[in-house]
Amino acid sequence: MDDKDLVGRVIESNDHKAFAQLVERYQKMVVTTCRGFVQSYADAEDLAQDVFIELFESLPGFRNESKLSTWIYRIAVNKSLNFVRRRKREVLLNNLYFWNKDSNSLALGQAVSPEGEQAMLDAERSKQLKLAINKLAENQRVALILSRYQELSYKEIAEVMGVSVSSVESLLFRAKENLRKMLLKGKNI
Repeated sequence: MDDKDLVGRVIESNDHKAFAQLVERYQKMVVTTCRGFVQSYADAEDLAQDVFIELFESLPGFRNESKLSTWIYRIAVNKSLNFVRRRKREVLLNNLYFWNKDSNSLALGQAVSPEGEQAMLDAERSKQLKLAINKLAENQRVALILSRYQELSYKEIAEVMGVSVSSVESLLFRAKENLRKMLLKGKNI
């Protein structure tokens, strides 16, 4: 059964089984989208629940002018951005805490295997990249996450963000340039 049929069943007869099929179909997409914005998987799962609650409540207003997946992406991005705004200070404090904890976790002279050292370097690079992405302007961050982590096309990103394809190209170019500058300067991220 396609999305349109499932949405119709949910709206017309409050069919919870049809809604459960929509949740099952889009849950992984929503969680991974939210995960691109937040630090913890648990937060991403909580946000996904909020996304599906909003989806259920607002399905009667869905006009089929865009794909359902585009509409769900939009809800997920908005919920994630609102969460990040509310928790910005908390996330910053958590990042600082984990940074200090990780940097002090090895005693001087403690032996580390080459594989362990590489894993530590990879983890540190990943953390620095995540911190740098969080420093990007909101629209650049959204475009980058949808492109890199969700692998959406420029057209799909434009639909989700409500901008033109050329705007998406520009946002991604600026996001990559800003990331490059931040990471090369070793700026306090």
